[in-house]
Amino acid sequence: MSNGPWQPRGQGPRNPNPWGSGPSGGGGREPPDLEDILRRSQDKLRRVLPGGGPGGEGGGLSKLGAVGIAFLGLLAVVGWMLTGFYTVRPNEMGIERVFGRFAAITAPGLNWNWPYPIGRIDKPTIGVQTIEIGLRSGAGPRGGVRDIREESLMLTGDENIVDVDFSVLWLVDARRPQDFVFNLKSPEATVKAVAESAMREIVGRRDIQPILTGARLEIERAVQDLMQKTLNTYGAGIIVQQVQLMKVDPPAEVIDAFRDVQAARADQERAQNEAQTYANKVIPEARGEASRITQRAEAERERMIADARGEAARFISILDEYQKAPAITRQRLYLESIERIYGGMDKIIIDQGKQQNGVVPLLPLNDLMRRSANGQEKR
Repeated sequence: MSNGPWQPRGQGPRNPNPWGSGPSGGGGREPPDLEDILRRSQDKLRRVLPGGGPGGEGGGLSKLGAVGIAFLGLLAVVGWMLTGFYTVRPNEMGIERVFGRFAAITAPGLNWNWPYPIGRIDKPTIGVQTIEIGLRSGAGPRGGVRDIREESLMLTGDENIVDVDFSVLWLVDARRPQDFVFNLKSPEATVKAVAESAMREIVGRRDIQPILTGARLEIERAVQDLMQKTLNTYGAGIIVQQVQLMKVDPPAEVIDAFRDVQAARADQERAQNEAQTYANKVIPEARGEASRITQRAEAERERMIADARGEAARFISILDEYQKAPAITRQRLYLESIERIYGGMDKIIIDQGKQQNGVVPLLPLNDLMRRSANGQEKR
């Protein structure tokens, strides 16, 4: 007879029992007898439990064993139910599951849910959390800040490169924490990826100059709104509380050249401001002078128009008088013309044809007129 797998070669016939020799004995060990173990356990329970006095070993022993097994099962069930108690901390919120489905939201304190494997508890933190993009605080030498350039270098709308370090403050939406638990596998990685994508999109829409100077607040608000919109489409159950720009600079390799450009632009703005100041001073003066000349010309035009109208009216009135009495009007015009022509002369003209006998020839009229004029000047 050949040796079996449980019997070494050369040591006799094969033993059909792998745990040892059969009832007749041998070198191996017999397997434990389950009936014997159960009988001994029943004997011990009969000694401990009341009503376990001497009696028949048949029905009494069976009943006692059934009661013991039921009691142990009850203890096991009670112990399993007690494992369903759990505690939620003040900065947490309990999410109960039953057979994998969302059941309820529990407040901080002691609560109970069906134990595993029927129930499950998730406890997301509801406090404000911070994610840094482009830098890691406390990760540098001596606990400083380490720059992560693969996250911070971004392309602007005018095809320049800018180094942007920022942080995002976010928290779980207390109204729908189940979305945070069920819809996100890696919440922090998701928030970080959405924040970096939103910042790259907002920076890519703008030129580098506003990004480096006065558009920080606008960029922060735009990134926050875009992040919140994206996370809402994911059903993430996350509220983006704030976006903070920590550093916005050109890359380190060209920062000196950018500073020179900034200085040149500052000089340009200063020169433009000075020119604008001079223009603001000269232009109003020129406008005032032009207005004054215009007003003077308007006044002169009005005067000349009025004089012309007066002369025309006077001529019309003379014409009317002339038409009424032509001879008298001609005589009047003659006299007025002679008076206007000779009014400033020191000569006396006498019409001898008409007033020949009325004037003494030797009368010194010129001297008398001079004396009269001198007397009036002295007065």
